[in-house]
Amino acid sequence: MEAIDADNCTPAADKPVYSFFKRAVDIVLSLAASAVLLIPCLIISLAIFAEDRGPVIYAHSRVGKNGRVIKVYKFRSMRSDADNISKYLTPEQQQEFYKEYKLKNDPRVTRVGRILRKTSLDELPQIFLNVLILGNMSVVGPRPVVMDETMLYGGSRDALLSVKPGLTGFWAAYSDKDTSYEDGSRQRMELYYIKNRSALLDLKIIFKTVGTVFERCFMKEAD
Repeated sequence: MEAIDADNCTPAADKPVYSFFKRAVDIVLSLAASAVLLIPCLIISLAIFAEDRGPVIYAHSRVGKNGRVIKVYKFRSMRSDADNISKYLTPEQQQEFYKEYKLKNDPRVTRVGRILRKTSLDELPQIFLNVLILGNMSVVGPRPVVMDETMLYGGSRDALLSVKPGLTGFWAAYSDKDTSYEDGSRQRMELYYIKNRSALLDLKIIFKTVGTVFERCFMKEAD
C-alpha cells in the first residue's frame, strides 16, 4: 500500500463508466443477496427477538456522501437499552469507546449479537435497505462513520465525504486488530481506497470480503 497523507488526500476523479459499473454491481449483488439470504435473515430475526425482546433492526445515524446524515441499518446485536451507556460501561470502558468508537468485549452485546458480529451478518440489512432501496451506500466504500469520526481525517475530511460509504471496504477487508484511529492507520487505509478506487479494486475487496465471511462462518467451526 502506497503512503497516503492523511491530512491531504486527493480523491480519484469520478469517471462515468466506473460510476455506472459501480451502481450496476450494487444493484445486481444486492438483488441476488436479498433473494439468497431471505430465509437466513428470517432465522436471524427470530433469534434476536427470542433472546432479547425488542426491535430486530437497529437504525443509527452516520455521515454519508457530501456530509449528508443517513440512517444505516443493522440487525440489532446489543441490548435494547444499549444507548444507556452508563448502565453497562465502566468509566474506563467509556473512555475506550469514545476514543476508537468501538469496544472490545462490549457487555451490551447479546449472545446472538456476538455471533452476528463475528461473522459480519449484522450488516445484512444494509444490502437491501441502504444499497438497493435507498442508494445512500455502495457495496464497496469507506465504512460509514459518525460526525465526530470525520474530524479525525483532518484536511482529508472532504475526501472521505466525497464518496458513498460502503458495506465493506479496503479497511474493513484488509485491516488487522492493530489498526486504529489513534495511530492513523485506519484513516490511511480508508483514504487509500478513495484515492485509488477502481472497478478492479472494488472486485478485489468484494472477493476478499466474501472469503473472510465464509471463513468466519464455516472454517472456524470445522477446526
